[in-house]
Amino acid sequence: MKNLLQSNDIQEILERIKKLTKDKKPLWGTMNSAQMLGHCSVGLKVSLGKIKPTSNIFMLTMGKILKNKILNADEFRKNTPTAKEYIMPADIDFDSAKSQLLEMVNYFASDNVENEISSQKHPFLGKLTPEEWGNLMYKHLDHHLRQFGL
Repeated sequence: MKNLLQSNDIQEILERIKKLTKDKKPLWGTMNSAQMLGHCSVGLKVSLGKIKPTSNIFMLTMGKILKNKILNADEFRKNTPTAKEYIMPADIDFDSAKSQLLEMVNYFASDNVENEISSQKHPFLGKLTPEEWGNLMYKHLDHHLRQFGL
């Protein structure tokens, strides 16, 4: 299973992000390319504890039930609902969002990140191992890059 903590998988994701252009249209969903980049950065920020989305007992219970199904799935389903913290404004700057996402992916791939992410709880899935975070972050990025044909 691909993982954002594996060097080959990291390089693949970085190359796909670099190919995204401002005018690229999504194959599904409503985000423009800049919004998608910002949205993906939020996911990485959550894994690093820089953003703490709201959660509740119902979400965590459902997440516990679905955790293995989500982590073992080959890819995310299209048009899955998202938390409000992940919704980006329509006027987000493409170049800034792209630079930030590339920076976030590189940071996530750095040597000391496993200690950082191992202490974070996912707002839906709860406690995750670094390997699970890497799996989830790869799938999230892959999902949205496929959304834009990359």
